[in-house]
Amino acid sequence: MLDTAKPTDVQADTLLEVNNIEVIYNHVILVLKGVSLKVPKGGITALLGGNGAGKTTTLKAVSNLLHSERGEVTKGSITYRGERVQDLDPAELVKKGVIQVMEGRHCFEHLTVEENLLTGAYTRGDGKANIQRDLEMVYSYFPRLKERRRSQAGYTSGGEQQMVAMGRALMSRPETILLDEPSMGLAPQLVEQIFEIVKSINENEGVTFLLAEQNTNVALRYSHYGYILESGRVVMDGPAAELRENPDVKEFYLGMSDEGRKSFRDVRSYRRRKRWLS
Repeated sequence: MLDTAKPTDVQADTLLEVNNIEVIYNHVILVLKGVSLKVPKGGITALLGGNGAGKTTTLKAVSNLLHSERGEVTKGSITYRGERVQDLDPAELVKKGVIQVMEGRHCFEHLTVEENLLTGAYTRGDGKANIQRDLEMVYSYFPRLKERRRSQAGYTSGGEQQMVAMGRALMSRPETILLDEPSMGLAPQLVEQIFEIVKSINENEGVTFLLAEQNTNVALRYSHYGYILESGRVVMDGPAAELRENPDVKEFYLGMSDEGRKSFRDVRSYRRRKRWLS
């Protein structure tokens, strides 16, 4: 089994820190209830949980995209490289090197694949030669995109659109990528391919990742550290290798127990039995 966990990762320099934040939508709906997490420089940190757990909201709180959905951070703080960033304009955060790849593979459908990728370099001012070099770097990670570079993005497959979204983020030369549900709607083989690319980018380019993912199994195999969210709260965290072996995580998120795989009927009462919530 692939094991990318690094015991020293959680001891590394903290790049991004979310400290006890609460998020409210429409001045009424409390979505995050005291979420705290740390993302070390150069690591892959996974934010895990089911639908409605608060993963996407956490990423949008970091990237300052909540206001477009009438949401706001009402308590706590978010710092990047020790600087408070939660009140920054999203564009200012991009200039600091933090890029979010949105859930749902958002592309400019009427543009070609290559034109989509080049939009990621829009804010750069380091010359066409450097941009071209990075375009070839993106194509080295996503050779399928090079084959389809003249195709309209709207006519490419779901997996190819996910690659376009990730490649476009890379074109901005980010320090940190917030990756939201990269496996959504993709076949298992493509999911493995996407995560292998994430691993390669992390190792070769030094890009830090905070990824939100429902597919706990694959996320814990490729990440170094994980946080599990339930109903807007962090209920467990630890090195990915330890979480994979935790009996509660095995039973409630990986569908496995000491007795073997359990059905939904067997585990549907888990909310009453979770030891870490007792």
